[in-house]
Amino acid sequence: MSKPILLALDDDPQVLRAVVRDLRNAYGKDYRILSTVSAHEALESLKELKNKNETVALFLSDQRMPEMLGVDFLKQARVLFPDAKRILLTAYSDTEAAIRAINDVQLDYYLMKPWDPPEEKLFPVLHEHLDEWHSNFRPVFQGIRVVGYQWSPRSHQIKDFLSGNLIPYQWLDVEVPGPAQELTQLNGIDATQLPAVFFEDGTFLINPEVAAVGEKTGMKTRASKTMYDVAIVGAGPAGLAAAVYGGSEGLNTALIEKRAPGGQAGTSSRIENYLGFPNGLSGAELSRRAIAQATRFGVEVVSPQEVADIALKDHYKIITLRDGTTVNARAVIITTGVDYRALEATDIDKFTGAGIYYGASNTEAHACKNQDVYIVGGGNSAGQSAMYLSAHAKNVFIVVRKKDLSATMSQYLIDQIHATPNIQVLGERIVGQVFGHEKLEEICIESLTDGSRVQRKAAALFIFIGAKPVTDWLKLDIIKDDKGFIETGRDLLKYESFKKSWKLAREPFLLETCSPGIFAAGDVRAGAMNRVASAVGEGAMAIKFVHEYLAEA
Repeated sequence: MSKPILLALDDDPQVLRAVVRDLRNAYGKDYRILSTVSAHEALESLKELKNKNETVALFLSDQRMPEMLGVDFLKQARVLFPDAKRILLTAYSDTEAAIRAINDVQLDYYLMKPWDPPEEKLFPVLHEHLDEWHSNFRPVFQGIRVVGYQWSPRSHQIKDFLSGNLIPYQWLDVEVPGPAQELTQLNGIDATQLPAVFFEDGTFLINPEVAAVGEKTGMKTRASKTMYDVAIVGAGPAGLAAAVYGGSEGLNTALIEKRAPGGQAGTSSRIENYLGFPNGLSGAELSRRAIAQATRFGVEVVSPQEVADIALKDHYKIITLRDGTTVNARAVIITTGVDYRALEATDIDKFTGAGIYYGASNTEAHACKNQDVYIVGGGNSAGQSAMYLSAHAKNVFIVVRKKDLSATMSQYLIDQIHATPNIQVLGERIVGQVFGHEKLEEICIESLTDGSRVQRKAAALFIFIGAKPVTDWLKLDIIKDDKGFIETGRDLLKYESFKKSWKLAREPFLLETCSPGIFAAGDVRAGAMNRVASAVGEGAMAIKFVHEYLAEA
């Protein structure tokens, strides 16, 4: 945490140097000492300090200055830093003004010039007031601050991106009086321009794309090399495993991810059946460890960046990114995984990102405190989300088409849910319609057994249904099954189109697609097991086949 600030202001440079010298001698260890001869410059600096979320503990200002009287400066400074102590330096002739200022600007004290010796006339006064300030001081958050509306889809998108990438941030709701409104007013930001993202250096972005936020936080959205041995598209468990093994085995490896590492697994609040972690771990923690491991092995992570297509040129793969740039690779592993299927309910699109979320329970849990929330889906992701939300929400309701969870969820999660009093499973039901104005307010639950309908208040609806492969972006003629999953290995032999296009003497490797040197691993692959451990295993296996392909090429 940065040190609190003592700001000294005096238009006489000689006097100011003496003030700063004395302050540094007495307080330099515990405070940052800032000084200026200009009141206008000081006010501009305070605006910058406010944007940086710095803390001012004390203002020490001269009264008689040509630009502005000291009491007028303190009056304006108080608006920005109301908790800072305010002390005025005055000549004998200015004592009446100083006394009036006690009421006008809630002046804490005034000191007569000269203050020599400071040990007797300056430090005791400052000690007293700084001790009082410290007794009420609560350290401010250091890091990125996001200012916006709780029910804004763009605000949710930015929060979800930051939390997914394990970037600490503070959420400030502009509808709650306090810091959010202060920042927007200070910087002239209109409510229609929100969200705004403030960074530690005092700069801010208004209604930014996540790529701009990523670049500002030091993430790389462009590849630095002209050619890679292998490029991995997607940083879910399979992609992360492929990156770690590729980097550790000496391959020049690029990992391209459009949002945040971990994929669907990365959003899980608790994974308890992953080998080697008897107490479980969060998807975010697993992703963080894997990214650190891959980076240590020299893997270049390009994120947030989306792949638009893959083209072939001789034996090389040309990966076109969404911003028009390209990445060249000798081999490609597609690990884009799956996404949650859209819920087919009336008006569902109206409130997506404004009370209705696909995944994202970790990001929005604080907004559900002491309220009723609903989850649609009966898989492990839904169960993990329910357990996490139960610590925040008043009640959590799991809506599933089947009679219970036994056919779709791991037993350890079913046992935890049954033992949690504020979680209730609503079997043989669906969400048929949603209602609200600017955000979700109510949902209609329909029974599949008797057709009855009941309307209930809902603070949020979290959707975890189905598994739609993320392959729509792929324009290359890659064989997929009827659901869009990528076919690999011997399963390709049943397709007539494969027999016409495959020109190599060998059969495709186990995880190889119909295009030599392009592999698929994890949930995006037809026949995958949809488990974190199996995805990790396939990612590691894919690197073995990449080695074999590169050797023959």
